[in-house]
Amino acid sequence: MTRNPVQALFDWKVRGIRWIEIIGFVCVGALVFSVYIAKAAAARESAEIGRLERDIAETGQRVRLLRAEAARLEQPGRLEVLSRGAGLAPVAATRQADEAQLTELKPAPLPVPVAPAPDAAAPLAASVSAAPTPDAVPASPPVDGAQR
Repeated sequence: MTRNPVQALFDWKVRGIRWIEIIGFVCVGALVFSVYIAKAAAARESAEIGRLERDIAETGQRVRLLRAEAARLEQPGRLEVLSRGAGLAPVAATRQADEAQLTELKPAPLPVPVAPAPDAAAPLAASVSAAPTPDAVPASPPVDGAQR
């Protein structure tokens, strides 16, 4: 009588243990190990997500604080007090210019600095005369590699 090949696989024994049981234990062990690895990776990802959420919350708090500071600094009353303290005044609403008047509104050029008095220029002239002249500097040899 012929045996079924599948039945032969289930009946095949090694030292009293069937091969199918050994394969089953190996598969269960591999599944347990893969679940452990997946759980450890999920814990790492969960910790990273928590850290990122904390960073987002801290950044949101800083944004709210900076917006509040900007709102405080941009208060019209505060700016008016600062501008009056600096000697600035509001521009009259009737002051308008068209394109032809723009050249007239151009700011005046800055004054040219005045040369120092001759007494103050004497130490400067002495230091300039102490500088080496081009004749005093030794000539350097040619750089082109033809002469050596």
